Amino acid sequence: MTQIEQASAHRVLLVDDDGAVRAMMNEALTRKKFEVVTASSVPEALRHIADETFDVLITDLHMPEAGDGFTVVSAMRHSQPNALTLLVSGYPDIESAMSAILLEADEVLVKPFQVAKLTDLIHERLGNRKPLERQPKERVGAILLRCTESIVADWLRRAKQSGELNHLQLSNEDRTGHLPKLVEDLAARLSKPIPKTGITTKDSDATYSIAAVAHGKLRYSQGYTPEMLVHESRILQVTIFGILRDNMNGLDFSLLLPDVMTIADEVDAQLTQAMGSYMKLMKSAAD
Repeated sequence: MTQIEQASAHRVLLVDDDGAVRAMMNEALTRKKFEVVTASSVPEALRHIADETFDVLITDLHMPEAGDGFTVVSAMRHSQPNALTLLVSGYPDIESAMSAILLEADEVLVKPFQVAKLTDLIHERLGNRKPLERQPKERVGAILLRCTESIVADWLRRAKQSGELNHLQLSNEDRTGHLPKLVEDLAARLSKPIPKTGITTKDSDATYSIAAVAHGKLRYSQGYTPEMLVHESRILQVTIFGILRDNMNGLDFSLLLPDVMTIADEVDAQLTQAMGSYMKLMKSAAD
């Protein structure tokens, strides 16, 4: 098989928010018989990574948001670990400045570079690349269920550091309230099949949570204000996303985006239900 024939089998995901650069690179790689798929943003790139298979990722580091290139590289690393990942930067000192983070990428390309050398590099790296053993991946719900104790402990630590919440003298058990059951309810919703559209709506999908209703009643009896309920719910989301960050290596990235949307929606739904039972008691007391 000739080099050109070998190249024709390689699928490349090219990610750059600069349309002119993207078009130039696309044309140059296509001339070299690569099959190129382009993306102009991180969400578009993540959708391609979730739905398609690639041999090579070439992504710009410096897109609109800081760390965009690392996000794409990390997603490819976890979803398709055998793909060659190339990170493009306009800064010559990028390797020394961020060497620890760049371990996620196979190669750092400093602009400007010749496309001919790029294709030679791709062939060389793919030719010497050994398949990696895939590690088992977990859905977000499974990770949350497995880490419920850690979530509760971290949430409690954050809550105790909050002046808005910590002025009430409560035991650890009273302060966490129904939080463990709320996390279990969230994990249960995450275990449900994701709609084909990938879109979740609170009205149709939110779980009726007995624990959320009870939590609102408990918080009223403890002297919480509505603002405190909102604040502790916000802490819960921050805590959950921190747990996901610590378990990145085990995440199933193909379902990460819809799962994150579900987390935000379900935590909001739980807050709404807790607030509803809280306000009923407040109204009854006023009457």
